[in-house]
This record gives sequence, structure tokens and C-alpha cells, in this order.
Amino acid sequence: MIAEAKQVLKQYFGYDEFRNGQERIIQYILDGKNTVGIMPTGGGKSLCYQIPALMLDGVTLVISPLISLMKDQVDSLIHQGIPATYINSTLSTSEVENRMEEISLGEYKLVYIAPERLESYGFVRFLNTLSIPLVAVDEAHCLSQWGHDFRPSYLGIDKAVNQLQSHPTILALTATATPQVQEDILHHLHIPDQYKVLTGFQRTNLFFQVVKGEDRRRWVERYVKKNHQHSGIIYCATRKEVENLFMHLEKKGFSVGKYHGGLSDGVRQQQQDAFLNDSITIMIATNAFGMGINKSNVRFCIHYQIPKNMEGYYQEAGRAGRDGVDSECILLFSPQDIQTQRYIIDQNIVNQELHDNEMQKLRDMIDFVHTETCLQNYILAYFGEQIDEACGHCSNCLDDRESEDVTREAQMVLSCMMRMNERFGTSLISGVLTGSKNKKILDWGFDRLSTYGLMKEQSQKEVGLFIDYLISEGVIQVEGGSFPILRVSSKGKEVLMGERSVTRKVQPTVTAIIPREDGLFQALRTLRKSIADSEGVPPFVIFSDKSLQDMCVKKPKTSEEFMQVSGVGENKLNRYGEIFINEIFAFSRENPEHEAEDVKPSRPRRTSQSDIASHLISYELFNNNMDVKAIAKERGMTTATIENHIIRSYQEGIADDWNILFTEEEEALIEEAVLKAGTDLLKPIKEELPKHISYFQIKGYLVKHGEYQ
Repeated sequence: MIAEAKQVLKQYFGYDEFRNGQERIIQYILDGKNTVGIMPTGGGKSLCYQIPALMLDGVTLVISPLISLMKDQVDSLIHQGIPATYINSTLSTSEVENRMEEISLGEYKLVYIAPERLESYGFVRFLNTLSIPLVAVDEAHCLSQWGHDFRPSYLGIDKAVNQLQSHPTILALTATATPQVQEDILHHLHIPDQYKVLTGFQRTNLFFQVVKGEDRRRWVERYVKKNHQHSGIIYCATRKEVENLFMHLEKKGFSVGKYHGGLSDGVRQQQQDAFLNDSITIMIATNAFGMGINKSNVRFCIHYQIPKNMEGYYQEAGRAGRDGVDSECILLFSPQDIQTQRYIIDQNIVNQELHDNEMQKLRDMIDFVHTETCLQNYILAYFGEQIDEACGHCSNCLDDRESEDVTREAQMVLSCMMRMNERFGTSLISGVLTGSKNKKILDWGFDRLSTYGLMKEQSQKEVGLFIDYLISEGVIQVEGGSFPILRVSSKGKEVLMGERSVTRKVQPTVTAIIPREDGLFQALRTLRKSIADSEGVPPFVIFSDKSLQDMCVKKPKTSEEFMQVSGVGENKLNRYGEIFINEIFAFSRENPEHEAEDVKPSRPRRTSQSDIASHLISYELFNNNMDVKAIAKERGMTTATIENHIIRSYQEGIADDWNILFTEEEEALIEEAVLKAGTDLLKPIKEELPKHISYFQIKGYLVKHGEYQ
């Protein structure tokens, strides 16, 4: 039988040999065994039922949730000389009746239908007039409520198939299924575990990369410019983001399309066809554009924001490289993405158990972003597959930074959590460790803990990212849904006891990034020499080479940014800040290859100790329940200045009590407005909100979520 199957493979599909798993699945089907096939995207799942369909008497029924894909698959089969058709909601009543008559006459070997069609008693009765040797259930993970794309209509498939008098064999197929989802598929379709064929999830031609801390729009623009000749997909979390990025890239002259649920069926179909036909090169889309994309030459897949779960991410990323050619899968991350996905989950899932499950899946995605282990292996482990060797070509495997021992810092975090009785989340824990004057911290008396201020040399954001890293390493475990609390894991307890160490990749040294012959570096050296000569001191007294290299990396445009340069204190900011910032701007303008923004930097404000104290005074008054107008009147300043003082205090991590800025209800309203309007401009956000919510509150919200600079 397998010899005959190979002849069919060669005759209709042009291949000499089966891919991994195909032969075994086909043998099971030909033996009449109900089977589950779990194979990666591009692994050739369709052949597992198409070849038996050509060998068995009667018509094979293919159940698929993807109406958009049915026509493509049927057209492809017809072009290969295989009689096939589909019945779905895109057809008129008369067209459905005509096709049913043709099916009765035996004109087709394969018929594609949506699972909802089986809910019709009349259609099942029609199927009982046919000889159906095989029912293929595509995208079988839709059976499981624990999967990423649960579809209730899939739960009725087993009952409908059992009503068929021809007693067909069942073949269930999927590309993404965790061990729990695999178990659900076997259970719902009554398939013995021995007939589960798992070929592995690894896609060796895919190169995974996580990018953090970048201006995403500029990063994408540079990337698509470099790869303009290749087809790619850019996934965004919201329709608003799709529209914004589409308009931006279209204005830049790129060949782009868009796809999301807010477009009409006709527009979506037109855009999809244009992409499939290479009329447009890049598709910008929500996850509505996913499983049904049977385009083999997608060279890159970019996730503009973090997806809500690993199943969705891997399936979407798997749109790249279906032809086996090397392709890139890139995830761009910003902390704000987490709030966006939490909001989507909160709005769409009512059942508490499912809600908690989705929140855990999101946590797994966050861990993926922060892990320093092989990205490919992290994905495989999520799906229950353990690989001993790292892939060697993901961004983590290619990261040659040295690791440093951070056990002591980890013990500080864990000790602080224990002293806070493991009842709080990242924000409050990092606040205590950095010595925040947050009202809640003071009210709880956490400022009297021995761990208070232990990590005050770092910002609260930096400590928060370190906590995220410890979570990804399993040192800290997360409990709860929308408002998670952190607990010390069993692994963490070993760290606390000194029985286990923790290491972390050091931040990349500037020297490795900026070569000494860099043009900007040389320009800054020349400027430094000129200043040194006029002041009669050696150049290194002005700034060290390391400081100049750091300037080349950070390209500061404001006094606040200049203060973040290595080796820059208040005195050097006051003496040299303005002249160095202007030099950097002038060089970048004249040398666009440095890709600096064409925006003139604001004039650096000279900062004094009294000025630094000034914004703290404003915040303390505000924290003591004095409103902004009253503070402005008392201090003889404008309300705008006072608001800027307060916002600055939050940015620096000195302030952390968000309840005095807005209520939970107001924060929810702002969150919804931000999701609709984006974060590029404040005015569109304000226009989405009730009049009583101010720009001041909007700025505070954006600071809280890391989106206000």
C-alpha cells in the first residue's frame, strides 16, 4: 500500500519521498486506524489525507475552520488534476445544491466544509447517502478550550461522524498543540495514544530574534527597506496599530497591504489576493490574518507587539519559510504590550478558569522575551519537546556577551519578597528595593524593612526588568491573573540558601558596538581636544573615551538624556552638555547613515541642586493631597511647570502612588482610549475621553506604562 502511495505522491504532487511522519500517518489511515498527526507548519499535513483520498473508494470529507483557505486548497488540487470542491457560506443556496448533486454523482474525491455545516441535520442526512472512507479534521487544536483558537463547533464533530453509516476513519491534524491540547484532541475524537504521530515542532530554517528597547516604527522602516524585495508579514495586536503602521509605510513608498476584522470581506479578500500574488510585498495585519495563508515564499514575519500566547506566536511566525528556505521571525517588545494583551484578555474572557489560563499563557510569552536561553528550544519546551542542543542561530545563541553572577542581587529581591510576605507584584517590590517614597510603601511600613533601598543605585524600571528575568528563569513564580503577585519558587529558595547561583548576560559594552574609527566618535574626539586645549587640561579630563562611545550609542538630544551617558555628572552636563549635544545633532544631520531623527534637540536646561530639589518639593505637596493649582499658586509657578515636576518624579521612580493621579475607573478609560488612538500623540487620546480626564492624567498613565518620554 505504501508503494502505491508513493506512486500517487509522485504522480500528483511530484515528490519522490515522503517527509518525516507522512508515511506513518498514511499507513495508519490505510489500515483504518483513527490517527492524530502533529506536524510543524510547512511539514506537509495536507498530503496525509489527500493521498489516502485518492487511494480509497468514495469521497473524503475535510473539516476546516478556514473559509479563506478552502478555495486556495481546492484550486491547487484542481490544478494538480485532483477533483475537489468546497461547501461554505460564501456560496449561494443554488450553488450549494448544485455541488451537493455533483458530490452525489461521485464527481469529487475531496470535499471541504466548515465544522458548523455538521450542525445541520439535513446535511448530515445527505452525508449518509455517500460513501465516506475518511474524515480529516484540520486545525484540530480548535477542539480544545485550552488551545489558542478554541472553536465550540469542533466539539460536535465526533457526534456527527458517529452518525455516518460508512464509519469513516478520522485523521486529526494540527501544527501547534501543547501536551494538554494533544490530550484533549485524543479524548474528544476517541483516538488511542499509540496512533499519535508527533514529528516535532522544530523549524530549522527559521531564525528567531527578540528586539527590546527600540523605536519600533523606525526599526521596521529600516528592516523593510533593507529587505524590500522579499515578502513578509507584520503582525500587530490591534486594528488601530495596523492602520497606523500601514499609513506610515505606505507614505514612505513601501508596497504594503493591511488586513484586520474591521475591513469588509471584499477588502480583506482583495488584500489577501494581492499579497498571495506578490502584487504587494508586505502584509500588515492582526491575527485575523493567520492560519489560512498558504504562501510559501514569506521570508520574514515580524511581531510588532508581543502576542498573547505561544501557540498563536509560533503559528503566525510559522507563516515564514514554508518552502524550507531560511527566514526570519522577529518579535519587537515594549512593556506597554503586556497591558494591551491583558486588556484584550479581560475584555473577551469571562470564565475565570479560562481567564487565568490565558493570563498564564501571556506570562509564558513574557518569559520568552526575557529568557537568555535558546529561543527555539524555549518554544519547543513549551510544546513538550526537549532538545539537548541549542539551535545555534537565534539571537540568544548568537549573543556573545559574557555572563555575570547576579546571585547576590537575586537574593536581595527574594529576601525583599519574603519580608513583604509574598503578597505583592513587581511594581511595589521594585519600589521598596529602590527606596521609593510611595505613599503605599510608607503606609505599609515597608520603608522600615532591612531590604528598603538595597538597590537604590538602580532605577525602578531596571529592577522591574531584573525581576522579569528572575521570573523567566523560574526563580520567582507568578500567581493571579490581571493583578499578579510574586512568590519565591522552590528554585528561588535554593538561591536564597546559597545552594544555587544565578547568572545574567551583562549589558553589551559600548566598545564592542562603536569602533574607534566611527565618524561621530572622531568628531567628538576633535571637539573634546579643542575644549581641552582651551582649558589647558588633557582631553581625558573633559570626557573619557568610554563616555564619548556611550554618546555615540545613545545620541542624547536633551539634558535628561545626556545625564544618562556614562561618566556624565551634573557639573559636566552644565559645562559641556549643550555643545556636545549640538555636535551630535549636526553630525547626524550631515550623515544620515547614522539614522538620527531629523528633529532639532531641545536646548539643554542647566540643572542645579536647588532645581533638582524643586520638582521633589512639588511632588511632596501633591502627595499630601494639595491640588496642582494650589501648588502653583503657593510656589509662584505655572500649573504646567508643577505638572511637569510631578510627571518627572514618576519618571524617576521617586513617585509610585498612581492612585493620586487617577482612579481605577479613570485608568481603565485611558487604557481603552490608548488602545484606540495609539501613543504617538496626546490629542487623539484626549478626544476619546470624557472632558474631566486631563492631559496631565494621560501623561501619568503613559509614564506608568513606559510610553511617555
